[in-house]
Amino acid sequence: MISKTTMSALGVLRIALGFVFLWVFIDKMFGLGFSTSVDHAWLAGFSPTSGYLSYGAHGPFAGLFQSLSGNVVVDTLFMGGMLGVGCALVLGVGMRIATISGGTIMALIYLSQFPPAHNPVIDEHIIYILVLIVLFVSHSGDALGFGLWWKKQSLTTMFPWLE
Repeated sequence: MISKTTMSALGVLRIALGFVFLWVFIDKMFGLGFSTSVDHAWLAGFSPTSGYLSYGAHGPFAGLFQSLSGNVVVDTLFMGGMLGVGCALVLGVGMRIATISGGTIMALIYLSQFPPAHNPVIDEHIIYILVLIVLFVSHSGDALGFGLWWKKQSLTTMFPWLE
């Protein structure tokens, strides 16, 4: 049994990680001038993945990832993933889908930069994947979130994979 204090800490961790995903979406959508300038915002017609995939990908998989640069489907999936995972983590709902999707996104980003620049094996994307696993297996959506309520909804009881 996990203590209330530990569950609260996991809830805070989940919400914080959710805001990391949401921030990527918001900055790329509106170009708030942090990682994305206004003229490179998705709303301005710029691809949210082209800069990274064109210039950030390196290593043995670089060609594959560079070929995806500027693809409308890839852009839409990336932005939808950032928004969906971010909202789900902040709210504590749909944790199974959110953690699997978030982990998949992080694994793909990891592969696009393989091998990592600062450590031969582990980088922040692997840490994010491990955190997502912990958040899922600990039922962190139940703490400081709507996870308990979400699990009782008729749609979620009919389709448990929506938990």
